[in-house]
Amino acid sequence: MAYSDELWKKAKSKCRLNAEEIELAKKLGLNPKSLMKNVPNKSEPWKAPVGVWLREIDAKRQKKADQNQKRKDKASDNN
Repeated sequence: MAYSDELWKKAKSKCRLNAEEIELAKKLGLNPKSLMKNVPNKSEPWKAPVGVWLREIDAKRQKKADQNQKRKDKASDNN
């Protein structure tokens, strides 16, 4: 489902994101509503800001992809 530019603009301002972070969220398959739901409240000090949260998700996915690639390379070398 494609989300309107209006929702992305609202998420950008509410979550205090820049254009690069919005593109990262789109690349990760997140939607603007999920971004707005993850804005930390004052009563939720353990939550990271949305921009930091996005970069953490991307780093975890990248690490997992690298591990899978190494595993595939090792398996092909053994054959």
